[in-house]
Amino acid sequence: MTYEQNTQWLEASKHDVTQWAAVMERDADERIIDWDWVCSLDFVAGVGAGARLDLVHDEYDAHALLMQDYAIRERLEAILENVTSVFMGDFDRNLDSFRLARALAYANRRLNDEITLIMEQGKVRRLWNVERRFEQGTAFVVLHGNEDAHANEIVDRSAQLAQERAQRRNHAMNQRKAGSQMMQQASLSSFTDDKVLSEESGQTSRPAAPRRSDSQYDWRMAYLPGRDVDAVLGIDIETTGTSAWRDYIIDVGFERMNLQTPAPEGAKARDVYSETDYAADGAYDQSRLSFGVPLRCAEVANPFIAQLTGIDVTKIAGEPIFDEWPRMQQALLERLMQQPYVAHNATFEHRFFMANVEGYAEAYRNGEITILDTMPMSRHWDAGSVPSPGHPHGDNTLEAYAKRQGALDGNSHERHLGLEDAHIMLVAMRHHLGTLKAAGEGPWGPAGRGGVGGKHTGRRR
Repeated sequence: MTYEQNTQWLEASKHDVTQWAAVMERDADERIIDWDWVCSLDFVAGVGAGARLDLVHDEYDAHALLMQDYAIRERLEAILENVTSVFMGDFDRNLDSFRLARALAYANRRLNDEITLIMEQGKVRRLWNVERRFEQGTAFVVLHGNEDAHANEIVDRSAQLAQERAQRRNHAMNQRKAGSQMMQQASLSSFTDDKVLSEESGQTSRPAAPRRSDSQYDWRMAYLPGRDVDAVLGIDIETTGTSAWRDYIIDVGFERMNLQTPAPEGAKARDVYSETDYAADGAYDQSRLSFGVPLRCAEVANPFIAQLTGIDVTKIAGEPIFDEWPRMQQALLERLMQQPYVAHNATFEHRFFMANVEGYAEAYRNGEITILDTMPMSRHWDAGSVPSPGHPHGDNTLEAYAKRQGALDGNSHERHLGLEDAHIMLVAMRHHLGTLKAAGEGPWGPAGRGGVGGKHTGRRR
């Protein structure tokens, strides 16, 4: 497939501002959104204060640029934090498209490249030392001044903002729960009165079965398969980090597999795995897709990703970039819609697809995409997933799950490449389902679901 870079959609996305302004007044930090400011941003050339500078060779005030870029990123990410819930909750379909949200994510990724490069150049110029920290699931940076004595005034508030937003979400959720409980109590009170009247007239009725407490419900269970699941697409992506708004998709691997029946006649199986002891083993239609990163991202080494995946981002500048390749996005979307897709910790892939793939959010909202997840299978249906101090809910990493289900040799390790990880995931899932079916457990147990199962919204047509 020929790579055809397309950025025209970025400017066109601003035509959607009127729709978004009508349904989304405030951002995740409870500030009123300045949609005129959003329209003023140059998504193509860059939204950062140093967008038009050569950050490696030009002279500039790194301290001032970094302060400005942090402020811009905070505004953008506060909007991005709310776009998915607003779009998915738009039941009246006032929003035609998720395009503007993808454009904001596109711009923010490149802004984050600029921030990272300025920090590294400040380190090279001995302005400061860079300390990277991780707090409650959020990465952030602390600068320690050398020649820039005021470097500590440049504060990366990523973790702080994430915690504050989580607290607001939890508060709102608790309020909704309290309101729901009050309504239930009122309903029970009404039922009691009605029951007395019914008994006086010689007629009795039975109350509805009590609902399971929210505290007993794991939201991941919505991603569990049903007893009729069969043909699926297993997929795994590798990225430059964990944030769909800051990081890039650099590797995608997928393959199809029938979990309960033989592969269809004429299915093409290929042994294209990087590990010599991997075999197709029922998989077919295997594919590996590799992508590049922008120049500014490639200017800064990413040793963690290089060690994890073997992909050196400094060597993939100039390669086709996934979020600029609409034909590749469309080809991937078509596959994701053809049958349920499976991932391990599928919300990770889902977030990146929402922020990168044209049409994915719209298809998902319309109920045209079904998502299955092997992580809750491991967590709820695998007796070998035993809680421990290091893993309170059991060790449910893909490597641990695949080893317990016989899809990965005890001496081998998860490869952290898309195709290889998708393969061991599907083999483990097939083995696991076979064991569960024989024992009458999982989808075949008392609480199992009929049909394909999985998470989808709306009504499938």
